[in-house]
Amino acid sequence: MRHPQAVSRDGASRDDLARAASDILARLRARSPRVHCITNAVAQNFTANVLLAAGCVPSMTLSGEEIGAFVSGAGAVLVNLGTFDRERREAAEIAVETATQRKVPWVLDPVFVDRSVSRAAFARELIGRAPKVVRLNHAEFSALSGGASSRETIAAYARDHKTVMALSGETDLVSDGERTAAVANGHPLMARVTAMGCAGSALVAACLAVEADAWKATAAALILFGVAGEIAAERARGPGSFAMEILDAVYGLEPATLIARARVS
Repeated sequence: MRHPQAVSRDGASRDDLARAASDILARLRARSPRVHCITNAVAQNFTANVLLAAGCVPSMTLSGEEIGAFVSGAGAVLVNLGTFDRERREAAEIAVETATQRKVPWVLDPVFVDRSVSRAAFARELIGRAPKVVRLNHAEFSALSGGASSRETIAAYARDHKTVMALSGETDLVSDGERTAAVANGHPLMARVTAMGCAGSALVAACLAVEADAWKATAAALILFGVAGEIAAERARGPGSFAMEILDAVYGLEPATLIARARVS
């Protein structure tokens, strides 16, 4: 059944964003960008496998001696604060400085900033260094902004900080301050597998590597991963098989499937 032509507040139709997601997926597979990920130890393996399934090349080194070189040659970078130890903090500082100098797009995932004052302070410092995208949940947004999350407050924060905000939830919101879209794809089992959010943020970075419009790249990544989650849930028996099935679903995504299943408004 064909979806109605829902229109986001910037005037882009649902089909526009669905087709953009399909096109960006094709570019990922054609170009195989390398995405350098600074992420927590729990998330590394699954994040790498999701990137590989999408057609990308993951790299994960944290070594202060070599991370600059890795970031310089990467298509995009993910900075995930899930494990906020000294090694990862130092790696993040080097990676962000290098990415800024080399104009490599990077994504900040400020995991658990609502539970740590020092982590929140570091995240605010990083946001001041102009990430292309900040991907976070409602509690994390409130910790960083000092206010409640809503379509309006997310847009205002994006506008004030000149970044794209990707707020995850039952329906994801993506805003650059002027354009806002809601992505309703996904499945509850995605919250039952560790590192799922980290892998989703890595996919956002991957899409940035092939699409200059950060808002469009972010919406595309969330559509891709959400549709894959729905397909995986149809095949899975529970969280264990779901973790396997979502890799196969990302790998097997077809353009027509994305266009038919995207739920964007």
